[in-house]
Amino acid sequence: MEYKLIATTTFGLEGITAKELKSLGYENLRTENGKVHFEGDEMDIAIANIHLRTADRILINMGEFNAVTFEELYQGTKKINWSEIIPKDGIMHVNGKSVKSTLYSVPDCQSIVKKAIVDSMSASYGIKEFEESGPLYKIEVSILKDKVTLTIDTSGPGLHKRGYREEAGIAPLKETLAAAMVLISRWKEDFILIDPFCGSGTILIEAAMIMQNIAPGLCRTFTCETWPTFDEEIFEQVREGAERAIKNKNIKLLGYDIDGKVLKVARSNAEKAGVAKYIDFHKRDFMEFSSSERYGFVISNPPYGERLGDKKEVEELYRRFGEYKGKYRSWDFNILTSFEGFEKPFGRKASKNRKLYNGKLKCYYYQYFDNELIKNEGNMLINYI
Repeated sequence: MEYKLIATTTFGLEGITAKELKSLGYENLRTENGKVHFEGDEMDIAIANIHLRTADRILINMGEFNAVTFEELYQGTKKINWSEIIPKDGIMHVNGKSVKSTLYSVPDCQSIVKKAIVDSMSASYGIKEFEESGPLYKIEVSILKDKVTLTIDTSGPGLHKRGYREEAGIAPLKETLAAAMVLISRWKEDFILIDPFCGSGTILIEAAMIMQNIAPGLCRTFTCETWPTFDEEIFEQVREGAERAIKNKNIKLLGYDIDGKVLKVARSNAEKAGVAKYIDFHKRDFMEFSSSERYGFVISNPPYGERLGDKKEVEELYRRFGEYKGKYRSWDFNILTSFEGFEKPFGRKASKNRKLYNGKLKCYYYQYFDNELIKNEGNMLINYI
């Protein structure tokens, strides 16, 4: 069955997710804030859930229409053939949100949508009561400027939950954002990659998984796998294909942190992700940063105001970061921070920067490129910018 699908993303990552979908062979993509629209069948839903690194969820777009009254909301919802996907015993859990719309009461909208779905199902199945004892169908009614979008979530837990990170540091970086940071950078396996504030190792683990082509959703399950409309062989086939596509490149990744306990967590996470042999974690102070490599990459989410609580301490740390960039001129530095005015203590303007969100926290991703590296190695580098 063909579906209209939506890959939801954190604001700022829509273009990255669209490029991922294109690399998987999908065309006719449409992007908007926090969403990438595409089309596909059950196999495509499995592929997107297992392979996308920067998407939050994969939704089935059941219908879109305008509504400024509860009657219009009810009738528009009822017209949809929900029984094509939801069985008689399906659990229908409705969530909602409304932004700049006439219908602003979310609880009322959820209640009306649920009633309309049940009435639609009653007409299809010829029954009036539903036990809702079977698989879960998480339905969302989203109303933006009076436009209603009704979706069913196929993913279950967010796609950032790869299954390898049971524990994290004080200020955890979402796996999807960490993957985006690596994809946006120009790092390739030919160059050393260092995270001098590695914490629980998320950036380095995601980098290793990208370079070795390990599908991020390979070791987890998805809610649509419990649906009777999905043949279990579909996900088996996609997982088998993903396993065959795994590579074993010779890569060098280093992670430093001054906290020995968090490094134990990082090593454990890397082990669970299947990339421990590619990453060396060391207890090391950032003030002792050094390398003999001519070319290299730094990708990091260093401490900032919310984490250290001392503006002067943070500025001193960023000033030292700038000194390292001056010393290692042929290196690329990629730094994510929410600290306002980062470039001033760093001592130089970034080659590029973009606004990204880590959860609800607004951050900026500052990238400092090396022109010699661009000139000499440009044909080897992946550019997701």
